[in-house]
Amino acid sequence: MAGRRDLSIVLPSKPGAALRCSVTPPRPPHGPLAATLVVFINGLLLPATSFEASHNLLQDLRQQHLPAIITYDRYGQGLSDPDPTDDPDTPYGHDVRAVVDDLHQLLTRLTADELAMPLHRMRLLFVANSIGCPITRLYAAQHPGSVAGCLFLDSMMANSDFVSLFPDPDSPDFDPATLPADTSVDDLRTTIEKYRAMFHPTVPNRERLDRRNLPDLLPLAHAPKLPLGPSGRELLLTVVGHDPDEFARQGQTGSLSIPVALTNAYVNPAWRAYNSGLVQIADCDHVKGPVIASNCGHFIQQDDPAFVARELCELLDRLED
Repeated sequence: MAGRRDLSIVLPSKPGAALRCSVTPPRPPHGPLAATLVVFINGLLLPATSFEASHNLLQDLRQQHLPAIITYDRYGQGLSDPDPTDDPDTPYGHDVRAVVDDLHQLLTRLTADELAMPLHRMRLLFVANSIGCPITRLYAAQHPGSVAGCLFLDSMMANSDFVSLFPDPDSPDFDPATLPADTSVDDLRTTIEKYRAMFHPTVPNRERLDRRNLPDLLPLAHAPKLPLGPSGRELLLTVVGHDPDEFARQGQTGSLSIPVALTNAYVNPAWRAYNSGLVQIADCDHVKGPVIASNCGHFIQQDDPAFVARELCELLDRLED
């Protein structure tokens, strides 16, 4: 993308470790979106480059006015260095509150040095996938008045351990007859253990992002409300969910090999309900969704980058209005 700069930034609080990021200045430099900054926040499993196609397509869609854009890899992710504050003697490192603090330091530095504008004069628009959505919610709460809009792409269910989505086959109240057709108790047990091994908050990850306190930090999908944006204006919110059929198909054909019937019976309804809750965290007149991203699994920006670019373009149009 024209004008894009790839940078290595060392935060004052974490000397010796660099965050890798990319910054694209606004076009035109003094246009109506010159003080708007789009921040892409990726999930745990895909790095910042997962947004590159959407990033590039946005330029094609918006021939006139383009905001400044930032993508970055968190510590321990993609091209960024590990977090130097993580204890080497435990698999658990920093938590999402530290991620929010790091992000604020990064944005403060980049807006001043690369965009020649202090952060408090920018209006932020977050495009977030998976755990990036809870991070965005916490950032907005910690820095009220800074976030003008959010595009949530299949938010992680921050209040779930992902195991309790399924019935407990060892419970005395469990009735095997309630299982979906063509599935067995053994299928259920295997699925639960696969979800426990990959998605439970106690499972470490390469990023060393400690998720164990996330259900306590965000126990509800529908609350707390996001604070008002810059100048006291209502925050714009678009909530997007995965295509349940495609999500179930990917769950069966991917490495987990989860039966489609179990995903459709227990996971998709819970996720649909969570997204329905998320639309309540902003004023209803300024919310779009839940929107289903057709033919997309959890990583919507990977499955359909053009869809993400279009939804982002619509949010920018609403901001201009």
